[in-house]
Amino acid sequence: MTPEDFAALKRAVRLVEHPGLAARLTNIVGMPIELAGKMLPASVSLVVSAAASHALKAAMRVALRSLVLQRRFHASSPVMHRTLAAASGAAGGAFGLTGLPVELPISTIVMLRSIADIARSEGEDLSDPEAALSCMQVFALGGRSRADDAAASGYLAVRGVLANSVTEAARFIARHGVIAEGSPMLVSFLARVSTHFGIVVSQKVAAQALPVIGALGGGAVNYVFAGHFQDMARGHFTVRRLERHYGIDAVQTEYERFVGEL
Repeated sequence: MTPEDFAALKRAVRLVEHPGLAARLTNIVGMPIELAGKMLPASVSLVVSAAASHALKAAMRVALRSLVLQRRFHASSPVMHRTLAAASGAAGGAFGLTGLPVELPISTIVMLRSIADIARSEGEDLSDPEAALSCMQVFALGGRSRADDAAASGYLAVRGVLANSVTEAARFIARHGVIAEGSPMLVSFLARVSTHFGIVVSQKVAAQALPVIGALGGGAVNYVFAGHFQDMARGHFTVRRLERHYGIDAVQTEYERFVGEL
């Protein structure tokens, strides 16, 4: 591996292994968001779970359409995507929790577009169903907490858990086309992603609900929220690029070595 690629892999490890969204939000509000997210009332947690699932389904429809239309898209600015996510967060934040089912799908689709731009910049062909689903996979990569067992919740472990469902869903789409949105393979894949994505959404909701958030509002929280997933995408697709070039085993061996140095 060249020195440049070693450096790229090391940057990718730092991006996808830490810090999580909870840590970033804690830095801007000065309160432990991770704890607040775990203490959300059961009724709120149900709304968050339903909103996260609905948002991912909306994003999946866009991802599947991109298999056909992706050549029409042109790369755009990550800052623009974060700003659009912030705008939707500010609008949704004005309505509190009741605005989440409307705001979150918009923010998630905006983030997906940014994730796709990053994927293309790292050499991904988004006309390939596996690459398109890897964009959706990013929403599962940022859903860990500090209390999680690192061995069970690290980037490679989460990828491993999702690997079979990504492969099966991609094969199904390749055989049957984009009409496969409701297939059992895609339903299973989305359910797995939604479990992790819901953790991050809970942290976002907890931050927006804090009285201390004041003038920051939903817009500032969503700006951090979008940036978190952009970092996950940059790290994820850097690792995938290096795996294509050097082989999965070689890259993941070096990855694990870098994790040990963190």
